[in-house]
Parts: sequence; C-alpha cells; structure tokens
Amino acid sequence: MWRALGTVQDPEIRRPITELDMVESARVDDAGVAHVGILLTIVGCPAANAIEAAVRAAASGVEGVGAVELTVGVMTPAQRQALTERLRGDRGTREMPFGPGTLTRVFAVTSGKGGVGKSTITANLAAAFAARGLRVGIVDADVHGFSIPGLLGVGENAPEAVRPTRLDNMILPPVAHGIKLISIGMFLDDPRAAVAWRGPMLHRTINQFLTDVYFGDLDVLLLDLPPGTGDIAISIGQLLPNAEVVVVTTPQPAAAEVAERSGTLAVQTGQRIAGVIENMAGLVQPDGSVLDLFGSGGGALVAERLSTIAKRPVPVLASVPLSVELRTGGDAGVPVVIADPESSASRAILSAADALLAGGRSLAGVKLGLSPR
Repeated sequence: MWRALGTVQDPEIRRPITELDMVESARVDDAGVAHVGILLTIVGCPAANAIEAAVRAAASGVEGVGAVELTVGVMTPAQRQALTERLRGDRGTREMPFGPGTLTRVFAVTSGKGGVGKSTITANLAAAFAARGLRVGIVDADVHGFSIPGLLGVGENAPEAVRPTRLDNMILPPVAHGIKLISIGMFLDDPRAAVAWRGPMLHRTINQFLTDVYFGDLDVLLLDLPPGTGDIAISIGQLLPNAEVVVVTTPQPAAAEVAERSGTLAVQTGQRIAGVIENMAGLVQPDGSVLDLFGSGGGALVAERLSTIAKRPVPVLASVPLSVELRTGGDAGVPVVIADPESSASRAILSAADALLAGGRSLAGVKLGLSPR
C-alpha cells in the first residue's frame, strides 16, 4: 500500500505524497478495505480533488483491496513549517537558488521594443524544452504587460482561475503543459487592471518571484522580460548575472536597431548573449513565394552588431515565419510547438531550443553540492 501511494505526486510540488509526509496512515483490514488518511498542505488546497482521486486509484490497485475509505485532513502549522524547510533543503529559509553557481540553465528573453512576440517565443521555448523531458519554469518578469498565463492557458479566460498556493512564506506555482510558471497577473483580483508600480516595487516583486516561489530542481528557467532597458532588466542583471540572454527582434531594420540596446545592456551587466531569434519573418504564400511584410535581415543585423559588442560570435538561433497557427495557439493557450509541431513556426522554435541546449555552459567553478567521504 505504501509503495502504491508513493506513486501519487502532489501536482504543485511534483514529489510523492509519501515523501512529503502527506500520508498520515495507510492500512488494509481483513475485509479488504483500505483505510487511508492524507493531509493536505492548506485548507482549500486547489489540488485537493486531483490528489484524492489519485490516492483512491492507487489504493484500489493494490492486490486484495476491494474498497477504499479515505480521510482527508490538513497539516498543522508545525507540519507545514517542517515541509517548507524540507523543500528548501540546505539553501536556507529564504535564498534565491538561481544565481551564480546554480545548475539550472537560466535564459532571459528580452527585446528592444514591445510587439515583437517576445512572450510568445518565451512560452513556446518553454514548451519545447518541456517536450524534451526537461523540468522547466517561467518567471513572467513583464509586470506591466504580463501575458504568459494567457499564452499557456491559465489566464483570465481559462475555465477555472488558476492561483498560486501559499504555503506559509513559500509560494507553489501553477503548472501548465508541464511548465511551472509565476506571474503578477495571478495575484490580481482583476487581471485587466493596470499595474502602476515604480522601480523599488518592481525589484522587490522580481526578487520575491525568484526567492519565495518553490520551483524545485529545474533544468531550465526562462524569464520573460519587459521590452527595453528599464528597471526590471537592470534588476535581472544584478540578481542573475549568470543568465544567458536571448534577444528577440523582427526583420525590420528599425526594430533591429532598438533590439541591439537590450543586448548591449546584457553585456554591460556581465550576462552572456546566447543568441538572437528573428520573429515575424516572411509569410509563405499559397504559390510558395514569400512576402516580407516586415522587411528582412533584422535578425542577422542584430547578431552582427552584438557579436562586435560582446567580442564573441552571437548566432541567429532561428527565423520564425509569420504564422496563423502561432497566433491562434497563443490565443487558445496552447503553444504551437504542442498544437502543431510540424508547422514552419514550430520547426523554427524547436530548432532554436535545440541550439540553446547544445550551447551548454561550463561547470568549472560551480559547486555541485558534493563532499568526499
């Protein structure tokens, strides 16, 4: 019975409920009735129904069990504190786990101006990484123009409002398409309300997302930055100097000139530019010809200029064509790399994801958490 319950994972924490001390009791009487008691982390836990259904299914599958009697309780404050301390491990009670020395690849997706599809690229890159079996998280750092929840199907138009779970001073992020994500939009009573905050408040919010949100052990963390070189971009440079920057631009030369500035800021803060993604490239016509609605060559121009500034080659990771499927996938909350992986836009984004993963970083000087014995 215990082994069977060990196959049930908390949907938010993504670890077995037996490992999280959520199973209070488990026994089978002589009549073949399984008596199972579980403890939810908080009253009104949003994952309660899913956990209960999974526990019943797991217990029913044990040989000799004919019925399941499930008792559901809630952890005491002391039990919740013990759980948060166990989850944080040796990182202390409040420490940002993604700074220098982390084993997580951190990609900051930025652009010089709005409207180039930066958030769409971020959501699809995350889905591409998750489809390859990686553990992925997104921080929607575009506080004023947040859109990641909607692009991943957990925004205001979702069937049910999705909110993070607060576990004392720890925040458990929702999961969509295998991606853990956090956004200021999840904390607003009216997600259409304007967020009118100045620099100190913005910095504190981003720091809290990186510190108090429990992402667990991630392979990849993506940050969807606001356009430009303002307060949040500077804060990310200070908090995550180890982040690799992906610059998104359109083919239009005017947009390319602005995109160059965001890459320049990354170099000034010591971050490495991983590459450039050109979005909204040529639109393929029914006769096979290509219509360059927004011009051409912007991605290559940005990469060339940033190569000079960074004093190292900066590649064009992909040129993503204008795509109806890409737009409709974002509106529906299903990234195109999931909804239509064979589309031209999907193939371009998947190739960019592969290029980013192939450009691995050295582990020289990184603490691996090991000690001799």
